[in-house]
Amino acid sequence: MSQVIQLINQAFEKRGHETYGEGVSQIEHALQCAYFAQRDGASTSQIVAAYLHDIGHLVHDLPADIADQGIDTQHESLGSVWLSQYFGPDVTEPILLHVAAKRYLAAVEKGYLDLISDASMLSLKLQGGPMTAEEVKAFEAHPYFQQAIALRRWDEEGKILDFKGPTPQDFEPLMQAVLKS
Repeated sequence: MSQVIQLINQAFEKRGHETYGEGVSQIEHALQCAYFAQRDGASTSQIVAAYLHDIGHLVHDLPADIADQGIDTQHESLGSVWLSQYFGPDVTEPILLHVAAKRYLAAVEKGYLDLISDASMLSLKLQGGPMTAEEVKAFEAHPYFQQAIALRRWDEEGKILDFKGPTPQDFEPLMQAVLKS
């Protein structure tokens, strides 16, 4: 197993048990998101992005309830930057954009706000709320726009209590396959 996969596993071992207002732990959420990406026939990079999209929550030293204190950790940026040492943009860009995708969907999709959890609604407010028309247009022009929207959908879906699915070890070969050489 490569050193980076060991680092990722250690991050999940250290903080993966933490919850963030969703009822599921970080590791349960990551596994569900990756499972749903796999179910939908996503590319290996997209599955890995789904698995690692919230790694920014695991690599900072802030408390798990930081959003309740009115602070946005910008976990998407932190995670994307940290992962970009090891993975290419097919993994890191959707991660960077998954918060923007929530803001986008809140702006353009009727009924989207009715579907997101209370914790996601709180973080949406901290992250800037629904996009403006100008932000929507700019986001739609991003080369990883579609991947970010797909990741957001898996993110919203991956909050099922007592879900029985894959293990972290199931995703190690996929991470290994898309590591930078």
